[in-house]
Amino acid sequence: MQMGPDGSLEQVLKKIEELWDEEVAFLQDIGRYPSTLGNEGAVQEFIASYFENNLEIETDKFVPDIDKISMLDGFSHVEWSYQDRPVVVGRWRNQGPQIGKSLILQGHIDVVSPEPLSFWKYDPWGSTIVGNKMYGRGIQDMKSGIAAMVFALKAIKELGLNPGADILMKTVIEEECTGNGTLAAIDRGYVADGALIPEPFGLTALQAQVGVIWVRVKVKGAGAHVERADRAVNAIEKAYVLINALAEYRQHINSRLKPFNFTKHAHPLNVNVGVIKSGDWPSNVPAECTFEARIGFYPGTDYREIQNEVKDWLMAAAKNDQWLREVEPEISFYGFEAEGVSLDNNIDLFKVLEQAHQQTTGTDLKYISTTCTTDIRHYNLYYGIPATCYGPVGGNMHGADEWVDLDSVKKVTQTYAAFILKWCGVNRS
Repeated sequence: MQMGPDGSLEQVLKKIEELWDEEVAFLQDIGRYPSTLGNEGAVQEFIASYFENNLEIETDKFVPDIDKISMLDGFSHVEWSYQDRPVVVGRWRNQGPQIGKSLILQGHIDVVSPEPLSFWKYDPWGSTIVGNKMYGRGIQDMKSGIAAMVFALKAIKELGLNPGADILMKTVIEEECTGNGTLAAIDRGYVADGALIPEPFGLTALQAQVGVIWVRVKVKGAGAHVERADRAVNAIEKAYVLINALAEYRQHINSRLKPFNFTKHAHPLNVNVGVIKSGDWPSNVPAECTFEARIGFYPGTDYREIQNEVKDWLMAAAKNDQWLREVEPEISFYGFEAEGVSLDNNIDLFKVLEQAHQQTTGTDLKYISTTCTTDIRHYNLYYGIPATCYGPVGGNMHGADEWVDLDSVKKVTQTYAAFILKWCGVNRS
């Protein structure tokens, strides 16, 4: 018997309450895997087993084919291997007539490094609960969202309800850098009529995000023992000529006219030098210095234009330095070649999310524009699949003692369940 969303929601919300301790335990389990870049395999094995044996849905685990996806729009170039780093996809198939729209629920399993560990009060891999907060690296960003989407589906399934259209559950790698995990899953045929990603934006819907590139700059000096420093050229000091140039570039791009979605941001475009490598001995003048930076840019701009602009800016600064004018820096790009996204909040996906949010929170849905990037870009820009982010509340993302508010995780679970009932429709099994 077909059940309308209003008739089913009360049952589903009750089931979510019954499953809450299990959901918290699941989040603790996946939070204890140190799934930094290159180390995602173990937690993906755990999740694939959970999909197959606990949720009892079709499960596919596969390693991205870089040669294949490198030909696609949205691909970002990498310098590392994908061996033993699978993407996991579970499919809950519609068993009756299709009465709704198909849906992707997706989270990224990769997390950033917790270093320096000395800054942490709590074990970054401990999934420690204090009061209503859970602490750990990746607990907020975004393993809590994965728990929410998994248990929204689990609650519906345990009630014997069938979706009125297929639901795909994805856990991907490399959201924190390339986005190639998402691209590989799409290329493998895992597409739908819409997608939700529970990134932790505090129970708000994502309407716009910036694009991001990574740049690497290698500067050569003339090394020597410190006793001959007056006859040497310190590569670190010369690198700072270009680092200072990037600080000026940051001021320049933020002084430009802002697109509508970013007018409320005082400083929407961030330029961050995140890595510096140089030297191996305090008494030596370093002969080489390499630094890497992350650069944001507005939606509607080709990332290649920004790469060219950044390179031209740095080379202009080099020409003003006597040494760098003769020994030019090497400038390359890798890791992130991600274009920005700006969405119309009148699309059906947002309308259904507004209804689901209202049902579970009793408040109107708010929208945000973020100065970071997410995997929604692949769906919206290249495959015509409307996608947004909606996830829990937390703090210290990418910092020490990252945490998530557990009440908000439950609320996201409820909202995703309400969304599924409305977007996909449900049937009694």
